[in-house]
Amino acid sequence: MSAYVIVDIEITDPQQYEEYKKLTPATLAAYGGKFIVRGGATETLEGEWPHGRIVVLEFSDVERAKQWWGSPEYADAKAIRHRTAKTKMIVVEGFHP
Repeated sequence: MSAYVIVDIEITDPQQYEEYKKLTPATLAAYGGKFIVRGGATETLEGEWPHGRIVVLEFSDVERAKQWWGSPEYADAKAIRHRTAKTKMIVVEGFHP
């Protein structure tokens, strides 16, 4: 069952964050992940949702998403993100009829 990593990012150092954006795509590809949403325009339709940059990633399943997140391939990019942004990140299983 597909899994989605949903990320809400408040970028605190935009210049350094650009390096994270360059490094991340190759790490995703190594684990079969892909971008579904990558920082596009947002609009709150209901409730209060103070948000920053929204990213949605798709993987074949939750286990694969977690492997990517904890991978050595992603470690350098993750360290940059930790230094340059405040992040909320979840993984959620996709719908299976």
